[in-house]
Amino acid sequence: MHWKDEGYLLSKNNFEENSIIIEAFTLHHGKYTGVVYGGSSRKQKKIFQIGNKISLIWKSKSEGKIGYFSAELIRAIAPAFFEDKKKSICIFTASSILKILLPDRQINKKIYLSFEKMINQLNLEGWIKLYVLWELSLIKELGFDINLNSYHNLMQNKQTIEINNKTYKIPNLLLLNDNNFTNRDIRESLIFNKNLLMRILLFLTIFNFHSQEIY
Repeated sequence: MHWKDEGYLLSKNNFEENSIIIEAFTLHHGKYTGVVYGGSSRKQKKIFQIGNKISLIWKSKSEGKIGYFSAELIRAIAPAFFEDKKKSICIFTASSILKILLPDRQINKKIYLSFEKMINQLNLEGWIKLYVLWELSLIKELGFDINLNSYHNLMQNKQTIEINNKTYKIPNLLLLNDNNFTNRDIRESLIFNKNLLMRILLFLTIFNFHSQEIY
């Protein structure tokens, strides 16, 4: 098995001397795991920073076995924000969310392109709101569709939404059409999204557990 693709580095772990195991979210092949020989060497180390965009060649003896990556740097995303703690945290958090929630080897170009767009918007004014909206779009793309605007229009005196028999307050930031938001609005929005993401993770965990029992 052999393919070449572009992707973003989601995670890396040490493996046997100076090799590493990486997970990358690719455009045409989805999330893939593989070994990189010499990946922790001084020469290659700068390539494998979480969030970096890389060109990947994947090889394996069979589709079901772990493969081996060779990689080249396309764009150094992470180093550009090393001195900006908040943006660095957003890159790491977004990468971790994709690593945890995306199924292996399942193509999703829409999520890939929305992630890439969010990364490219980190230098814009109001970038934190764009990040929050990206999390919400990911939640919808994973099958948990929430139309906050329509709900707000119907229930203007009650800015709450019920999901799986649990009521959540809709943060003001998600209902505003401008960048007039406060730090409190940001915090409430991130907590709101976190609660939804945790419910998705719980749902996937239960689903996978029962699937294993059945099959």
